[in-house]
Parts: sequence; structure tokens; C-alpha cells
Amino acid sequence: MSALNHVRVVEIAEAVAGEYCGKLLADFGAEVIKIERPGSGSPTRAMGPFLDDEPGAERSGLFAYLNTNKRSVALDLGDAAGRETLGALLAKADVLIDDHAPGWLAEMGLDAQALAEKFPQLIACSITPFGQSAPPERRHATDLTVMQASGWGYHTPSGADPDKPPLKGAGRFLPSYEGGLDGAMCVAAALFGREERGTFIDISMQETLASRVDYVLAQMVAGEMDVGEERTRFDLGGPAGIFPCRDGFVYIFASAPTHWEAIKTLTGNPEWAQAYPDNWLERGLSPERIAQVRGAIVEWLKGEGKDEAAEKAQALGLTLVPLNNADDLERSPQLAHRGYFEEVAHSVLGTRRYPGVPYRMSATPAVLDRAAPMLGEHDALLDEGANA
Repeated sequence: MSALNHVRVVEIAEAVAGEYCGKLLADFGAEVIKIERPGSGSPTRAMGPFLDDEPGAERSGLFAYLNTNKRSVALDLGDAAGRETLGALLAKADVLIDDHAPGWLAEMGLDAQALAEKFPQLIACSITPFGQSAPPERRHATDLTVMQASGWGYHTPSGADPDKPPLKGAGRFLPSYEGGLDGAMCVAAALFGREERGTFIDISMQETLASRVDYVLAQMVAGEMDVGEERTRFDLGGPAGIFPCRDGFVYIFASAPTHWEAIKTLTGNPEWAQAYPDNWLERGLSPERIAQVRGAIVEWLKGEGKDEAAEKAQALGLTLVPLNNADDLERSPQLAHRGYFEEVAHSVLGTRRYPGVPYRMSATPAVLDRAAPMLGEHDALLDEGANA
């Protein structure tokens, strides 16, 4: 048995954040009924990558990943009959997931107050870029907007060039995935506290991502670091950064005496390095020293593969990690050992390897036992709602 068996979720979300939240709940055993637009389905069905690069409602790899273990019903929420059927489904549900812009729920007659009055047993979770109380100009923000507003555009990578356009961050939808993860955890917590039904969870993706900006933001809040609008404000300085190696790139973070000892060892203990104070990364930074150390690192990495370099550096206590692409992850011995990728059979896409869940619960594990549904595959569930 999975952790969330006997929990029923109605998902009216139509973007990555809400669908990822629903996926996590579904993979841990919840029955997730996904409401989709008749004819076209969720907008994520029109987002690639596509099988053989041919767009199609059942050919999207993104939709397939985000909607494992769910059930799909086609229901037009734009008319009164559709909303009435939705209400009947909600009357028998434990959780509602939404990620439309603020104001949309109210237009559907499903704002927080209405939900509490009509469905007091329901836990509702809304995931939006800046939360339900966002001003109008922020209600339709994108992941790029959220990435910059959270501080990560300044913090990634160390020493970002202020003369270049804003960075979009890792992947396409990092804020959405993080917001969806927080939404799923909040829903699980609310389910655990069964006596607290009628809960409305308001997730701001910007707040979620800002909470991940490690100790730099904390130092600013505590008054230990100056706050400013310059993109370099988050840069701690030093030789940290992305470096080329024999077969790709690595990222190095260095800020402590132990890191400096490791760098000296890896670069062959050059004579000039002996004149540097042990704590220079903390209290003795200068452009000349940074340039000299970065040059030595570049020379060392010319003959190193990224995995070899990571193994050597980490053995010495230096934070050095390879910059992996999708092929690297698929071949990763660590992910293979953990059984991270799982095969799922889909009637159109075929049998494919899917990323699993990056954490395991021994007694109630997540299970990918059903591919994403065809559009309207489970419309029979609507009869249950109509006859409720």
C-alpha cells in the first residue's frame, strides 16, 4: 500500500506547477482525477518534447511525465453544467489542486470562502507565481519572472556577468517544480491533520524559490551583508565558478581554508601558492589572486574528465561537481544503483524510462504503475459526479 491510498484529489490545474503537485500525490497512491478541456485537453499536452518531433495530444513527453497514475476526464468548466458536475466531484474529494492566475477560482465560484462553505471537508491548494494576493501586474508572471524575483537570477552561477541578459535558471520550469513540491508537502501535512479540513493552501512560487537561496539571503536579512540591486550582490567572490574540462564542464565552490588546501594539492602545489595566507578565501581576496588561482584550475582540468575531477576533488573536501546533461544522468552509476529510472508503458509513446521519485519511504513507496491517461479516458467518472 502506498502512503496516500484512499485519498481522492480533483486536479483542475493546467500548468507544470499544479500538475507536478498532483503527480507527486498520485505516485504515492492518491486517486487523482484530472479535469481537462474537451477536445484539446491540458495546455501541457501541446508542449514538447514530442515523440518523433510530431506534436499531438498523446505525444508530449512533458505531459506524460507530469501525469503518471492520474485519471483524465474531459469537462467544460466554462458552462454551468460543467461547473455543477465539478461541484459533485468536489463533494466526494479530499483535495483540490489549482494553478490558474489569481481571480480565476473566484470566477468559478471556488474562492477560499466559497470552498469552505460548500465543501468543508476539502483541502484546496493554489499554486501561483506570487500567491493569491499578487497585484494585477504580477498575476500572469512566467517562470523566468519568478526566477529573477526570487533572487536566483543573481545567484546562479557565481559571478554572473551583469552586462548579459537575465539567466533563466536550470531547466525550463524550476520555479514550477519547486512550487509543486511545496504544494504536495503542504497537502500531505494537511491530510495528516485530519481535523483541520477546510484548509486553503496558498503557494507563492516566488516565496518558495526565495526560501531556497541558501545563506546569502539569510545574511542579507540578518544585516550581515549589504542589500542592493546589483546582480553581483549575491557573488561571494573568490575563484568559484564553472570551468571547462576534457569532456565538458564542472562547477567549483571554494570559500574556506580546507577548500584552498585541496586546490593546492590538485594543481600540484605550485610555489607561488605557498605565499597565500590559509584564510585568503575568507579575508584576503584580490582580483590578482583570483585570476592566478583560476588559471591554475583551468590548467589542471585540461586533462581531467568531469567525473574523474569530481571524485578527486571531493575526496579532498573540495566542492566540485560535474555539469551533467540528460545523457549523463541516464548513464549515472549512482542513479542506476538507486533504481531512480523506471520503465512505464504508454499506448502511444511506448515503453519509456521515466524519472522516479528522488526519495523513498520503505513501508509506503511511490510506484509508477500507470502511464499518463489519454484525454477523457476516464469520462465514466463524470457519471458518478452527475448522479451524486
